[in-house]
Amino acid sequence: MYVRKRRRPVSEINVVPYIDVMLVLLIIFMVTAPLISQGVKVDLPKASANPIEQEDNPPIIASVDVKGRYFLNVGDSQDSPIDKASLAAVVQAQLEKDPNTPVVVKGDGQVAYNEVIQLMVLLQSAGVPSVGLMTDPVEPE
Repeated sequence: MYVRKRRRPVSEINVVPYIDVMLVLLIIFMVTAPLISQGVKVDLPKASANPIEQEDNPPIIASVDVKGRYFLNVGDSQDSPIDKASLAAVVQAQLEKDPNTPVVVKGDGQVAYNEVIQLMVLLQSAGVPSVGLMTDPVEPE
């Protein structure tokens, strides 16, 4: 006759599934981190201005580079130039979805003042109520 031993319950936590979940989360964050910091290379002018409080929804950033080309941080082609009509249409569509989205102009420090003004007029015609201007902070000497 075979006598079966009775198993005692294990009082230890199996941590292997938790380690697997943490490794998957680590890989997800490593892959998505470079995607967050996309944009167009623009040399912003230096200014000593107070930073704007970060809001829940990310701002729409309209950029103008030194060649006078426009870029927008919305959509699939963030690194390619966008024409004026498309820029106005995309900004207007974004504001219709969420009217509280802040809009910021990111102009190269070497671009003509007129180019930045033309971009601001274009944004105003798209229905943007107010526009912020991006600058780099002044480095202390």
